[in-house]
Amino acid sequence: MFPECVNELIECFKKFPGVGQKSAERMAFSLLNDFDEDEIDNFSNSVSNIKSKIKKCDVCNCITDQDLCFVCSDKGRDNSVLIVVENSKDVFLLEKVGNFSGYYHVLGGLISPFDDIGPEDIDLKGLFDRVRNTNINEIIFVTRSGIEADTTVMYIKRCLDDSNVVISRIANGIPIGADMDYIDSLTLESALNNRKEVLD
Repeated sequence: MFPECVNELIECFKKFPGVGQKSAERMAFSLLNDFDEDEIDNFSNSVSNIKSKIKKCDVCNCITDQDLCFVCSDKGRDNSVLIVVENSKDVFLLEKVGNFSGYYHVLGGLISPFDDIGPEDIDLKGLFDRVRNTNINEIIFVTRSGIEADTTVMYIKRCLDDSNVVISRIANGIPIGADMDYIDSLTLESALNNRKEVLD
C-alpha cells in the first residue's frame, strides 16, 4: 500500500517494544512530514552511532562510548561496595536515585537453566576477578525478583564462600517479576537502603 521505503521504515519501527502497526505508521509519517532534512540526518546518525560508537566498559560491562564508563572513570567513589545488576539500563536507573556512591558490575543476564543460560553465558568471571583484585567487601544484588535471580545470587554466593565478601540483596517491596524499568525511585531507594544479607 505505501511506497516500499515507507513500508521498510514502518517495519523497522514495529521492532520496538510496544509499537504496533498504527504507532509505527504514525512515527514513519511524522519523520516524513514533520522532520526537516537536518533532523532526519541527525536521527539517522544517532541510530548509526548506537552500533558504531557504543561498547561495553572494560571494567564493569556498562554501555559507554569510552574505554571506561562514567562510573568506573570516577575515582572518588567507594570501591568497597559493588552493585551487581542484570543490564546497563539498571545502572542508569540506580544513578538517577542518586544515593549510591560505589561501583557496578553488569552481568549481561541471569542464570536460567530453562533458557539454557548457564554461568558461563554471563560475566561472572569479570565479577570474580574484581573481587579478587580489589577491596570489595560487599556485593549488593539489585535485580527483578524470580527464580533466575535466586539461582544467580546463590551461585555467586557459593563461589565466593571462601572470601570475606558479604552478599546482600535489596529488600522486599519490589513486586515479584517486576521489570526494573517500572520501579519508582522511592521504592528502589527504600529497597536498596533496607537490603538483606544473603544466607545459606
